[in-house]
Amino acid sequence: MVAFHRVRVVILLLFVCGSLPDALSFYLPGLAPVSFCEKGESDKNSDVPDCKSTIELFVNRLDSVESVLPYEYTAFDFCYDESEKRPSENLGQVLFGERIEPSPYKFSFKKNMECQSVCPKSYNTEKAEDKAKLEFLKKGMLLNYQHHWIVDNMPVTWCYDVEDNQKFCNPGFPIGCYVTDTGRAKDACVVNADFNDKDTFYIFNHVDITIFYHVVENEAAGARLVAAKLEPKSYKHTNWEKPDCTGPPMSLGNKFSGEIKIPYTYSVKFVEDKTIRWASRWDYILESMPHTNIQWFSIMNSLVIVLFLSGMVAMIMLRTLHKDIARYNQMDSVEDAQEEFGWKLVHGDVFRPPRKGMLLSVFLGSGTQIFIMTFVTLFFACLGFLSPANRGALMTCAVVLWVLLGTPAGYVAARYYKSFGGEKWKTNVLLTAFLCPGWVNEEINNSFEFKVVFADFFVMNLILWGEGSSAAMPFGTLVAILALWFCISVPLTFIGAYFGFKKSGIEHPVRTNQIPRQIPEQSFYTKPLPGIVMGGILPFGCIFIQLFFILNSIWSHQMYYMFGFLFLVFIILLITCSEATILLCYFHLCAEDYHWQWRSFLTSGFTAVYFLVYAIHYFFSKLQISGLASTILYFGYTMIMALIFFLFTGTIGFFACFWFVTKIYSVVKVD
Repeated sequence: MVAFHRVRVVILLLFVCGSLPDALSFYLPGLAPVSFCEKGESDKNSDVPDCKSTIELFVNRLDSVESVLPYEYTAFDFCYDESEKRPSENLGQVLFGERIEPSPYKFSFKKNMECQSVCPKSYNTEKAEDKAKLEFLKKGMLLNYQHHWIVDNMPVTWCYDVEDNQKFCNPGFPIGCYVTDTGRAKDACVVNADFNDKDTFYIFNHVDITIFYHVVENEAAGARLVAAKLEPKSYKHTNWEKPDCTGPPMSLGNKFSGEIKIPYTYSVKFVEDKTIRWASRWDYILESMPHTNIQWFSIMNSLVIVLFLSGMVAMIMLRTLHKDIARYNQMDSVEDAQEEFGWKLVHGDVFRPPRKGMLLSVFLGSGTQIFIMTFVTLFFACLGFLSPANRGALMTCAVVLWVLLGTPAGYVAARYYKSFGGEKWKTNVLLTAFLCPGWVNEEINNSFEFKVVFADFFVMNLILWGEGSSAAMPFGTLVAILALWFCISVPLTFIGAYFGFKKSGIEHPVRTNQIPRQIPEQSFYTKPLPGIVMGGILPFGCIFIQLFFILNSIWSHQMYYMFGFLFLVFIILLITCSEATILLCYFHLCAEDYHWQWRSFLTSGFTAVYFLVYAIHYFFSKLQISGLASTILYFGYTMIMALIFFLFTGTIGFFACFWFVTKIYSVVKVD
């Protein structure tokens, strides 16, 4: 166990780490700011040689809280710029379905513009192609799909009032909205009383953009952008060549037929803000998020309760074991030993190899790989390198680490498989290399099939591809992922397995009897299933609050940035899984049941079942997702997360119980 004073130091450091974003407002170390100046100023003034005069606006994918399917910007037939090249995207952005593209919205610094035309779009419902585009646009408005625009690597936000006079800044804004045939205004249609025609769509074809800048003082000359906000509006321009941004809203009847023209326009103005500095320009977005004001005290309270319970469990275990060990070591006669009962009586069977040791060792290898990957990823996220400003960095870091951590996975799997008495090392290393994308079937000649995660992911990708979603992985990216897997991860796994098998097996403190001891009849509470079910309750109790925020980030498209608290919860999860598993393991050994290997893995791993149940509850109670494809995608990706979480928590439980069993049997006298 880690010493208590060390735990306190770690908790203090993690709390400070979690507070850094709020205290210092520095989210991405190493990101260089960009200076802007008026056109021609850099030529006249040598103090600003590198400043830019043109501000480019980029567009990203569109998504919705009512659908899991994101779409590229061009899928909706908006105005786009074909002349410019798309910026390169990292692996994480591609996997998350982000597709950043240049747009025709370009501004000159400090040059205000009023009602500028971007482009008109015409549709004729008598033409099949135009009708399909119009129907897809109406579908996007019905499902409340949101634009995501970017200026200077900063989201363009739509800020509006919510409950209790709070202002919420959404890093996106809707395509449009819909008024039902009963006259009920849905979603953004409530913002304008003129949106009142029944069974009608209203498209936001105009945006008022306000760009806030801060003039740099005592540093490099020029100005830096600190915020970009907009307000979506709808205008039915009578003269689209010379729009004036007045008149009634741009409406589109649900059963409209004929020809319609939708002109897109914008206005932009620049405002100097001396109160916001470049390093803190994300603050107004993060502080307005609903979850940032939700019960920080409740989060801390739950963490303190979990720590208190963990401390109590540790104290009880240490005192009880101390008395047991002292009593056993003070026995003077054989008659005294025969009168004793409990965990010492199974010393000759406690290290007996478990059934299906191949499968357990492979699980342990993959669980170790996932554990190290999660720890390192969260550590870098806590330092600020994987903040929302660095798009796709979190997923990229996780994938790269998983690929590079094949060596410890192969080593752990080989070492424990050898300790279990296994000899089929080739099968073991292959199963370890292909477990995350595959599954083991020991009854059929120890063969392995590519299913579970890879099959699940492949089916999800086919659905996304069939729906035309931007989240569908391109063929080139799929080939690149397979190349990383086969060319880097698999060889590294073989290297780790080679060293694991080359090393001698793990030495146990007691010898194993040749004849297995008969296990007495167990009470209900010491049977495997009740203990496994109860073992996952406490670990789940320490994560469910953060789990809500994480699911919100994934499925409700909210920013997640509380990595300091997440890292703290991660450490507490390790402690809780370990102590809950050790406690139940001790009770079963006292009941003379020595089959602890699989039970310890499943006891902690059962936390993933509670995670799955909570995800199902979250789907029906919190989400507004509709459609068969979106439902299948949600539960498909949830099953992948649950399986990974099962391997992660199960490995923690096994290692904790292995340490505990080895420790207690190494300090008693065995005749």
